[in-house]
Amino acid sequence: MDYTEVLTRYIANFVDELVQSGLTDVVISPGSRSTPLAMTMTQHPDINQWVIIDERSAAFFALGLAKKKKRAVAIVCTSGTAAANYYPAIVEAHYGRVPLVVLTADRPHELRDVGAPQSIEQIGLYGYYAKWFHEMALPEADSKMLEYARSKASRAVNTAVDGNAGPVHLNFPLREPLIPDFTVADLWGKQDDQAYYPVFNGGRRLNLDQLNNMIQKLQSHQKGLLVCGPQLDREFAEAVVQLASSWQVPILADPLSQVRSGQHHKDQVIEGYDAILRNDSIRRQLKPDFIIRFGAMPVSKAYLFYVKEHSEIPQYIVESEASYREPAGNRTEFIYAKPDLLCNDLAAANITFDGKWLEKWQSMNQVAKKHLLEQDDSDMLTEGDATRVLMEAIPDESSLYVGNSMSIRDVDTFFMTTPKRVNILANRGANGIDGMVSSGLGAASTGDPVTLLLGDLSFFHDSNGLLAAKQYKLNITILLINNNGGGIFSFLPQVNYKDHFEALFGTPMDVNFQHIVEMYGGNYVGVNSDSELRDALQSSYESQGLSVIEVKTDRSVNMEWHRSKWQAIENELLN
Repeated sequence: MDYTEVLTRYIANFVDELVQSGLTDVVISPGSRSTPLAMTMTQHPDINQWVIIDERSAAFFALGLAKKKKRAVAIVCTSGTAAANYYPAIVEAHYGRVPLVVLTADRPHELRDVGAPQSIEQIGLYGYYAKWFHEMALPEADSKMLEYARSKASRAVNTAVDGNAGPVHLNFPLREPLIPDFTVADLWGKQDDQAYYPVFNGGRRLNLDQLNNMIQKLQSHQKGLLVCGPQLDREFAEAVVQLASSWQVPILADPLSQVRSGQHHKDQVIEGYDAILRNDSIRRQLKPDFIIRFGAMPVSKAYLFYVKEHSEIPQYIVESEASYREPAGNRTEFIYAKPDLLCNDLAAANITFDGKWLEKWQSMNQVAKKHLLEQDDSDMLTEGDATRVLMEAIPDESSLYVGNSMSIRDVDTFFMTTPKRVNILANRGANGIDGMVSSGLGAASTGDPVTLLLGDLSFFHDSNGLLAAKQYKLNITILLINNNGGGIFSFLPQVNYKDHFEALFGTPMDVNFQHIVEMYGGNYVGVNSDSELRDALQSSYESQGLSVIEVKTDRSVNMEWHRSKWQAIENELLN
């Protein structure tokens, strides 16, 4: 058996096992050393291939795709700095718990550390951020080595998705020649539709003693809070609202919790809590007896202040897998159980809490919503207005991918409960502005309607990601909020240092984004009013391809507009 056949069988068995273990998509960036992996991925009949030239964009595209599909996605690149360009997305995948199977081609061992071109140290390149790293053996094709290749492929997919999902990294040293021969007999090896390492996970659940112990503690209280942070399980919403209804307690629902939208009842969902909790006196008035939080810490900084100021109260954090996501640093009981099962078990307990506590939250929420949704007489379209109009116009059964900084905060503030089923996604693992265009397009590659909401810095930072929309004729609506710089900094103390603010924080770019959009074959429209935005959104949802709608705002005006809303809410709640 010559080397080409050895290489072909080794890589083909590895690739086929990825498929047998549940992988359906791979994002490939062109390169020479990765030729065996790239060509074999493309040859396999059961893998969707996406070719994205820039590795940073490719990795974020895969991240968005994996987040939307809720399954592992592979990324393939050549040796050298190509692999380093994956790093930001791998960091996000680690903290965001997104399963990626990272496959980097490498020079063989004899060409490392000797000055060979396109060769860097790739062993353990992603360090702490990879759940598992393995340096693959050089290709061999005897039966044991083909089983070895399959075992590592199956383990890679399983490890990426199991427990707290995340990225795994396999590094492939490959010698030349690199071109596989797909004419070899029995190319894909075994064909029994059985993964090499099948895995069966049972859902975690508290045992009866643990459940009774928790219920006994809660029975001594009257003012409870259920807090729903970022998570992707659509079935959780029904379970948590049933628990809230049984107990008659409020739910503070982050926009990324998937609880604000859908067909479940929402009478006890408090979506205006960020605005309510901005005043320290109100935070003291609303001191709870206990908090049960599901998922990650909510986006709201006001909520973070709230839990820090009430650090002495019992707090329970529910996670489906072991984790210590508690940035407030409070003493906490961690409950590792499937959230919907725990909600069902707790709802069955005969517990009654203070109904007036719930009514107080509901009354305050109505005040907050009244002011937040109130439209002024100005013709200017603010960032909050744009977000409100978007949430009204976005189609049922669609996804909204939200950028960081001001975008996610405006969604937190202006996304009110709705019967529409809107899947809200964001890259909140590391909260970066990089890769947002690519992540949104990765989600759009599934074929479902996707709207991407982001600011001008995020759009500029990843504008080359738009190439994927042109390449694959992806349908996406991008609502671009252009405040000519970093609008979030206008809400921070840095704004008071006028000599340095614009250069270091405001960072105005004065870029004509229409040219960028048209360069990638997209449809661009600028809007200036609510009605224009509604019409543009509706038109984009009825059309094919890339649609970018730009809203230009003023950072200073936006800051004052937000603060006036918060002040009006505060004044009414305190009077």
